[in-house]
Amino acid sequence: MVDSSDDEHGYASPKVAINRVYTRKGDTGRTALVGGQKLPKDHVRIAAYGAVDELGAFVGAARQTLVEAGVTTLADTLLRVQHELFNLGSILATLPEDVGAKQPRVTQADITALEENIDHCNDALQPLRSFVLAGGHRANTDLHVARTVCRRAERACVALAAEADVDGTCIAYLNRLSDALFVWSRYASHQLGVAETLWDPNVAASGS
Repeated sequence: MVDSSDDEHGYASPKVAINRVYTRKGDTGRTALVGGQKLPKDHVRIAAYGAVDELGAFVGAARQTLVEAGVTTLADTLLRVQHELFNLGSILATLPEDVGAKQPRVTQADITALEENIDHCNDALQPLRSFVLAGGHRANTDLHVARTVCRRAERACVALAAEADVDGTCIAYLNRLSDALFVWSRYASHQLGVAETLWDPNVAASGS
């Protein structure tokens, strides 16, 4: 059982007890929101927070690669992002009328932290003269994969916003996170001393 007391930031701690993984309750193709409402598993809301959950897993994979490569400061930042993504998923899995005052969520402070980190990392990088391709090191590649999954999660949230009220901070956070993941992919290469692969259209078989 997770402690249900509020943490130092004022968010309510999780009130869950995961003792038995399978319940058979989802066998009919429906799942429950935080407020108890049942929705089909292909509902746009489920797709939105499912994409955010997937993103968190890819961010975790990138974090592990960074830990193994010794880029620990950036790995620590990704761990913070994983927590923020769970906070974001908490809001998306809850109908607006059921959101509690102390329910975990993403805020402007989280977005500002991403922007400050983007600026800090970008200051260490050379300006780009072309688009970059994923590669050179597994850390770079993992971060690029996370970036593309982040864009998909953002699109899923935009689709949800077309049908229901969605806190605009959720979409803004994902938009800024995708920018951060791009910069972090470059920063990881910089920290590891790995050359970036710039896009050259003429490397194609049809190029000159």
